[in-house]
Amino acid sequence: MNFNLHGENQMKSLLILLGAVGFAFLAAPGHAQVKPETLVKQRQAVMTLHGKYWYRHLRPTGQGKIPYDANMVARNVGYMDALSQMPWDGFNPSTKDVPSGALPAVFADPAKFKEAQDRFRSEVVKLVAAVKPGDEASVKAQILAVNKGCDSCHESFREKK
Repeated sequence: MNFNLHGENQMKSLLILLGAVGFAFLAAPGHAQVKPETLVKQRQAVMTLHGKYWYRHLRPTGQGKIPYDANMVARNVGYMDALSQMPWDGFNPSTKDVPSGALPAVFADPAKFKEAQDRFRSEVVKLVAAVKPGDEASVKAQILAVNKGCDSCHESFREKK
């Protein structure tokens, strides 16, 4: 392909191409907008998965209600590590009027909500670190610390079920 820009037709073609590319970049943010209802569904899906790995296995393990299985704990902690980073952008202010279990405090006091998110995430990171050496007592203690983070956030920012 010859890019000799001295010809008038080639120059027009290049300008049209550059204009189209520029328009695509300018238009992209408008297309990237996600409906508030979709954000709520996504964050709820992540929280459902939290529950799957947390309430069915990790919390009962930390509470001594089911036997400690190091491989299963490591697997589920890996899932929780990823999941603990996912739901927060779904609490966009545009979602405040969409029916969900989120209390108005999520949007009325976003700094406090962010603090609760960070505290939860910090406890999950500590749990990931505790799993690596594999000390059962340390892992169980950190599972209970994560559980306190979950409960604290739910008490302030989630409707009672």
